[in-house]
Amino acid sequence: VTVALGVPVSAHWPSVRAGHVRQTVEGVRRAPLLSELKPRLSALPSPVVTSGGNVTLQCGSGQRYDRFVLTKEGGHHLTWTLDSQRHPSGQVQALLPIGLVTSGQRWIFRCYGYYRSTPQLWSVPSDPLELQLSGQLPVTPSLSVQPGPTVSSGGNVTLLCQSRIKMDTFLLCKEGAADPPPASESRVPTLGGTYRCYGSHSSSPYLLSWPSAPLDLVVSASPHRDHIVENVIRMGLAGLVLLVLGILLFGTRHSQRGTQDAGRR
Repeated sequence: VTVALGVPVSAHWPSVRAGHVRQTVEGVRRAPLLSELKPRLSALPSPVVTSGGNVTLQCGSGQRYDRFVLTKEGGHHLTWTLDSQRHPSGQVQALLPIGLVTSGQRWIFRCYGYYRSTPQLWSVPSDPLELQLSGQLPVTPSLSVQPGPTVSSGGNVTLLCQSRIKMDTFLLCKEGAADPPPASESRVPTLGGTYRCYGSHSSSPYLLSWPSAPLDLVVSASPHRDHIVENVIRMGLAGLVLLVLGILLFGTRHSQRGTQDAGRR
């Protein structure tokens, strides 16, 4: 299933400067797309935290913004301005540690980028990131996998999160992933690792249940690829055998002709 999302136009439109925002593709200059200008906001190690825990917010972009503005939305509105740092990948990013995350309020963040020469012109905002607190509901869901925890590379499995107590939404998380996808039943192509799931109510989606027991998903080599490799090896051996037989046959015939020529003389 493919879902196309529209990107809203923001009043905070960045300045267009040669060599910074405009890009060149095969000699043709073009203005970047909104998706290219929009920073990406994530939480490390995960947006799911325990009450009173700590998390680090990471704002990054392929555009070379000099600074990022990170805002906390809601009743306790806060704003931070952070200098960007160059990442080895060529992108720029900024990190902000957040401590003592509690359930007394919602923790929703966005970030923007801007250039030092035009601080009044911000980029379009990142997608909102909401921190979610685990262990706030007295429920422990179960997580299972169909048809089994071992899947061939390129194949699909179905992860199913269930609860005996009614939940409105389930959240599926992969350990080490900064952006877990919410889903009650999720198809995961070739993503090996350890998974857990949580439940929540629509009235307070940021308050989660206790995590399910971990489920390890193992990705094995594709049987189709194994057969291809085996066939290539077999064909190579067959070709080598034919080559050796051809050499022996040629040598035998050459020896017979030499014997016949010597007899005639």
